[in-house]
Amino acid sequence: MALSPALLHSAASTFHGQFPLPSVWFPASAHRIRTGGLSVTAMSTVVLVDKSEAEKVNRLKTTYLEKIVPLLKEEFKYTNVHQVPKVEKIVVNCGIGDAAQNAKGLEAAMNDLALITGQRPIKTRAKNAIATFKIREGQPLGIAVTLRGNVMYSFLDRLINLGLPRTRDFQGVSSNSFDGYGNYSVGIREQSVFPEISYDILGKPRGMDVCITTTANTDKEAHKLLALMGMPFREGGGGPTTVMRKKKLKSHHFDSKSKSKQRTKKR
Repeated sequence: MALSPALLHSAASTFHGQFPLPSVWFPASAHRIRTGGLSVTAMSTVVLVDKSEAEKVNRLKTTYLEKIVPLLKEEFKYTNVHQVPKVEKIVVNCGIGDAAQNAKGLEAAMNDLALITGQRPIKTRAKNAIATFKIREGQPLGIAVTLRGNVMYSFLDRLINLGLPRTRDFQGVSSNSFDGYGNYSVGIREQSVFPEISYDILGKPRGMDVCITTTANTDKEAHKLLALMGMPFREGGGGPTTVMRKKKLKSHHFDSKSKSKQRTKKR
């Protein structure tokens, strides 16, 4: 049954009378936006993110060129701008054990990594055949992607500010993951820490390794570079420490030991 316009008008006026819309008032410095009986204001004095910084496409790259380069040049006494260390490339790889048996899982992992990094990954294949692990030569074992340029800075920005802080029980990354030549590696257990991956449609949880290659000559310079970029190093860890590695034993070491054992047996 159709209602008359007069009845609709009376019903609407009765509704507004029973449920009056609230009005929210703020100080005079705020900007008021009125919609009917509701008044909403936006404070102009509180700015969470600077508009100029938010509109920049590659804010990490801009910060590196404008702020980080002068600080590194002053601290390490570089005479040339080209001596200042920088991030050269980032390699992200993900190992998939059942890649040969599960083609759909491999394709899904490639799509997920492409969403995270913004670049299509490639398949990594076995160079040699290993019968113990049932691996044939040329069999796909994982996926990897190499990032450079603006895509690299964009991924590093999301890794530092979004991915790592969303990790469960995160207390900072270790400062001892440098390789001695200014390169840093960090492992992520689950890819769901990135906002590009939806947790509901995520299939098998997978981790990945992130290798950051820099042009720094020492680990100290690379540590300072990544720390200024915002890498959340663990508190109290200090700087990178040099690890004394044992020398590999060669064949003549084993020969001398076997000869000495034979001599003792003869005696």
